[in-house]
Amino acid sequence: MDRKPPAPPTKAPIAGGALLALSLVVGTVIGVLKGQPSVGFISGMGIGLALLIAVALVDRVRRRPD
Repeated sequence: MDRKPPAPPTKAPIAGGALLALSLVVGTVIGVLKGQPSVGFISGMGIGLALLIAVALVDRVRRRPD
């Protein structure tokens, strides 16, 4: 039994969920101030998802083994 334990990751992953949550809250607040909370929520979600995908792609490139 020559099983080797998997090598630990060299870099910790980046979390982008906080960006999504923050953009939802900010979008809703801006929407309420403009009288359109639903539009603000949807806009915040779109911006948050874009940021989340960007963070995931950057993290994927950053964690790629050399």
